[in-house]
Amino acid sequence: MSRTVLITGATGTVSTALMNALAGTGVTLRALVRDESRAPQGAEIRVGDLDDPKTLPPAFEGVQDLWLLTPNSPRAPENSMNALWAARRAGVERVVRLSVIGAAPDAPNRSGRLHALSDQELEHSGLRWTILRPHWFMQNLLNEADDIAATGTFSLNMDTARVGMIDVHDIAACAARVLLDGPDRHHGRTYTLTGPRSLTFDEVAAELSRAWGRPITYLPVSDEAKRKALLGHGMPAWVADMLEEYAQAYATGWGDLTTDTVAALLGRPPRDVADFARDHAGAFSAGA
Repeated sequence: MSRTVLITGATGTVSTALMNALAGTGVTLRALVRDESRAPQGAEIRVGDLDDPKTLPPAFEGVQDLWLLTPNSPRAPENSMNALWAARRAGVERVVRLSVIGAAPDAPNRSGRLHALSDQELEHSGLRWTILRPHWFMQNLLNEADDIAATGTFSLNMDTARVGMIDVHDIAACAARVLLDGPDRHHGRTYTLTGPRSLTFDEVAAELSRAWGRPITYLPVSDEAKRKALLGHGMPAWVADMLEEYAQAYATGWGDLTTDTVAALLGRPPRDVADFARDHAGAFSAGA
């Protein structure tokens, strides 16, 4: 019998990549969305909101596996709690949860501390569980595409930080592997997912330059300058503050780490930033 996997965060980057990775594998995909007009293709659609637990039971009915991804907000632990409560009441067998790198009660950023609360709740839920803690997404570089296309530069408040960044498609592939391996094999495991090497953003710029045959330069900027730019693009202040905390932590060396976990799960090395640069060259071209 096909297992039904409920996908939360279904319109986001990671969950979209996960649904693509699970397509054609024999599982039944069900997507939880707040806005049916934005519903992804290739999945059963259920309308509900993790902010409102009353809307969740129909989406969880008949589900064996929950992919739990909550939005970055002060309400993230509440959203995770609502999902776990609905899962337990519906008889869901397993939860695979997307957490964050370094989630812990003493993490140097509010996101890490909030995710730690939800990780601990899941661990004590009585459900089978696996937690994925990915590093900084290579796809975050796509936020700099307009500046790179226009000026050949990108600006971050990371100073000389080294970061073991990971391609979102590797996160999705690892999540798919865990879900396809069955409910017991990865129970009780927390996996820290990184790319193959820890890079400075000067080194990232060099890889982008090699891939595209034109010079790309990284320009470090202050926290204040980056926050002003993010707010100017409409980012909520809470998220801008959270990203500033991450940048400050990375600048101290907090993100200078890699693991072998992706290779162990997938049987191949994780994708390098050079692979990412080649695949996304069009997004960074003038006029794209």
